[in-house]
Amino acid sequence: MRNISRKAERFTESVIRGMTRLCERHGGINLAQGFPDFPAPTELKDAAKRAIDADHNQYAITWGTREFRQAIAAKMETYNDVSCDPETEVTVTCGSTEAMIATLLAVVNPGDEIVIFEPFYENYGPDAIISGASAAYVPLRPPHFTFDPDALRAACNTHTKAIIINTPHNPSGHVFTRAELESIAAVCQEFDCLAITDEIYEHILYDGRAHVSPASLPGMRERTITIGGLSKTYSVTGWRLAYAVAPPPLTNAIRKMHDFLTVGAPHPLQIAGARALEMPPSYYGRLASEYAERRDLLATGLNAAGFRIFVPEGAYYILADIGQFGMGDVEFCDWLVRQVGVAAVPGSSFYRHPELGRDLIRFTFCKREETLREAVRRLARIPELLRSHRSIP
Repeated sequence: MRNISRKAERFTESVIRGMTRLCERHGGINLAQGFPDFPAPTELKDAAKRAIDADHNQYAITWGTREFRQAIAAKMETYNDVSCDPETEVTVTCGSTEAMIATLLAVVNPGDEIVIFEPFYENYGPDAIISGASAAYVPLRPPHFTFDPDALRAACNTHTKAIIINTPHNPSGHVFTRAELESIAAVCQEFDCLAITDEIYEHILYDGRAHVSPASLPGMRERTITIGGLSKTYSVTGWRLAYAVAPPPLTNAIRKMHDFLTVGAPHPLQIAGARALEMPPSYYGRLASEYAERRDLLATGLNAAGFRIFVPEGAYYILADIGQFGMGDVEFCDWLVRQVGVAAVPGSSFYRHPELGRDLIRFTFCKREETLREAVRRLARIPELLRSHRSIP
């Protein structure tokens, strides 16, 4: 249609959010979209209520309340080992989704290229299209979803503007090691390009792993834009609170894009967000420990149901291989929610070429234990249901 932009024609709606709608229609258990079904911390909810009652209900400063930006800067220094000025280097956004697109719109010019590791969070592809960037893809190789440094270097050239890094990684659960990040940093410096880092799962780590922020590495502070947020760490995905941390010239550009995209994030929730970032270390230790238990519960159930899984090192997703089940990812996910009552995400939505994810689907385990136990009970019926499915002419 002549009234539809060429950009809009180049990508589809979110497959993940589409699976949520399908799951609701069939009354399934939603292990597709990564939002918790348990309450946010009481301290945060109470802080948001107090902020509303105190009439923090009008526009905040466009790039974030001073209190929240100061809390973000303090957290960046203590946890990420990155010092930043809350007045000139921190921008509060409406979720990390907005932080990423505002960043790309701020730095990309026609003819610029960005490098994306695949599989990738599904927004990155459309983000490239919307911002006008050309995308080059570097594979993360199973079972550990590591990359070949030579392949990364080969993907870069004089037109490369940025490399997007997501650690811990969605959908694979890989936590990039310091050595891997140093390899990426060397390429960024060689080709004089930026690192745009999505660190939304930074506190959800397993088996003694540590989070390393690329901006903390030598030579990277001035060429890194760090994106973080509250959604995953504090179970408030609907609050849409995130931030981008970058040197002043980059921050100025990001703030302009942010201003005309959304004006600003919700004021009372920013007040509560500052309280969230004051949570004690014990909160984060408990968070990771409880998610590790959920991971193990779902992993055990998936293995028992016949899936071949990739055990995540961080974040709260499990990629599962379905090649042995005789259906492609889209068909299998449709069958799974309709016949088994559990929703997952087709792996093809995480790849530039859909066929690369044909044998993969993604489950999330950011759910209550009872939710996961019921999902595991339903998944246990898969072998029997598949035998019946195959016997239908």
